[in-house]
Amino acid sequence: MSILADKSTRLLVQGFTGKEGTFHAEQCIAYGTQVVGGVVPGRGGTTHLGLPVFETMDEAVAATGANASVVFVPPAFAADAIMEAADAGLPLVVAITEGIPTLDMAKAWRFLTGRRTRLIGPNCPGIISPGKCKIGIMPGHIHAQGHVGVVSRSGTLTYEAVDQLTRRGIGQSTCIGIGGDPIVGTTFVDAIRMFNADPETHALVLIGEIGGNAEELAAAYIREHVRKPVVGFVAGQTAPPGRRMGHAGAIISGGSGKAADKIAALQAAGVTICASPADIGETVQRIL
Repeated sequence: MSILADKSTRLLVQGFTGKEGTFHAEQCIAYGTQVVGGVVPGRGGTTHLGLPVFETMDEAVAATGANASVVFVPPAFAADAIMEAADAGLPLVVAITEGIPTLDMAKAWRFLTGRRTRLIGPNCPGIISPGKCKIGIMPGHIHAQGHVGVVSRSGTLTYEAVDQLTRRGIGQSTCIGIGGDPIVGTTFVDAIRMFNADPETHALVLIGEIGGNAEELAAAYIREHVRKPVVGFVAGQTAPPGRRMGHAGAIISGGSGKAADKIAALQAAGVTICASPADIGETVQRIL
């Protein structure tokens, strides 16, 4: 079993003919992902990378039987692209785009409420089930198939953790980058719930950062429901209050969102905390 993405995934690329869309579509295809076409308004009826380009998501889904899309659309139009994909009935949408206005994402989040679409991102590296399907911008070669689930707000730290695991012979079931924006479609709790129910996932790695309360909510869920071992790391431990660190959602404000509070909550839930991201692989190996 794979979470959300596997060999049966049929992927559409929104923003297919742009530079980013082209490059990463080629990388996904090379990894073995079934990319079935793309959607670019004004380019419908043409082909790109030997695949059909459609004018709308409805048309593309009807023609290809797609069940997922990845969004490489510029920020000003990305929220509309997400909503169009959801309106076409896709069960999975992965939004890579960085810099989508928060108000636009608030509208998209409300639009998705009550629909069957699972949104990952925005401002994320995507999702990969090693050896099966890659939807996003992560380097596929550092991943190996196995039984450790990885969920992270940081793309770069996801790659670092995965590389350490693979070098130690520890494969991954699925790796999800949920994104670092204030409004994201899939939270830590959502991802952990799926990993907890997945028989192929035997342990979890959770990588958080300052800002918001996502890690505290994850800690509460882990404490009540998760009996699999969890290794955690929280970035931004030396960040000063009021200073944004990397992501739009990574900011300590009003005394909340501090790394120390997140670490304390996770430790109280039984999560093994790493002092440094360099310790993640070694720590997972030890607890396994």
